[in-house]
Amino acid sequence: MTESPLVWPDATRAAAFSAWLQAHAPAHGLLPDTVRPASADASFRRYFRVRTADGGSCIIMDAPPAQEDCAPFVKVAELMAGAGLHAPRVLAWDPAQGFMLLSDLGARTMLEVIEQQPEAGKAERAYGLYREAVDVLVRWQLASKPDVLPPYDDALLSRELALFPDWYVEKHRGITIDSTLRSKFDGLFAQIKDSNLNSLGRARVFVHRDFMPRNLMVPESGEPRLGVLDFQDAVYGPITYDIASLMRDAFISWPEDFVLEITVRYWEQARKAGLPVGDDFGEFYRAVEWMGLQRHLKILGIFARLTLRDGKPKYLADTPRFITYARATCARYRQLGPLMVLLDEIEGNETRVGYTF
Repeated sequence: MTESPLVWPDATRAAAFSAWLQAHAPAHGLLPDTVRPASADASFRRYFRVRTADGGSCIIMDAPPAQEDCAPFVKVAELMAGAGLHAPRVLAWDPAQGFMLLSDLGARTMLEVIEQQPEAGKAERAYGLYREAVDVLVRWQLASKPDVLPPYDDALLSRELALFPDWYVEKHRGITIDSTLRSKFDGLFAQIKDSNLNSLGRARVFVHRDFMPRNLMVPESGEPRLGVLDFQDAVYGPITYDIASLMRDAFISWPEDFVLEITVRYWEQARKAGLPVGDDFGEFYRAVEWMGLQRHLKILGIFARLTLRDGKPKYLADTPRFITYARATCARYRQLGPLMVLLDEIEGNETRVGYTF
């Protein structure tokens, strides 16, 4: 085997990978000399692409067991296959070493395809892809069953919301969280959690948790559906979460009329399919916005943590997008006015409305 252009944290893991690859190459027709980096994500996982003798390719996941548990990935991949989704198939897995061989969904994400379009055709192409994403989301939610995935409950919501004051406010912005400020956060977070856990009759479905264009793959040919990646953190929780994630994306923003149009389309399609989205779109959209707000605050905390703890500063460049998302939601609901004031204080902006604590 010739040297692959891969960077390894230590020689022991590099040797383990080479041995694992050589052992699995014959059964799957892998060409070890062709291994190249495919992508990395915000976790400790890395992905490589390796060519196969028949002219195709596979993906290899490198997930050090000390940092990453791959069992949820395998379980959710099986659930998605059962739901008829186009998700990676697990071809081989070594739990002890953290190496996994997967089918390859291609190299074109939905985000990349949209961004590469000429301006004149971007909106039309995006609209078609978002309609496909809605189809995939409804199919995924229709497969939902209780007691299969971990619950998206009060404890998990609380841990996620705590990322914002702990990492973004205190560690990134350098603002001390004293008892007064902590009390303000606690009161606001209680409102957000109550809305997200109790709206729409406590409707629950399978939740991908990062259902966005960067994790949806546009097939090269043959496969009629978008591929779905990065699903290992899936839970059983609020039906509003994934549509909020799709339309208030971490890496691309859309005008409000486009967001509304796609959200209405999802609501109509989900309602027709029998999913518990309610009969009042206004009520549903409010629930989506409050769910989105929780996600915006969580991601601000995660992006700060990625920079300060994990040495991945590129994510902080997108934090203004989430501040904008959060402020827009707060501006529409009087109960959230105090949060907008607080966000402006944190960012050093002047609040243009009369809300106070």
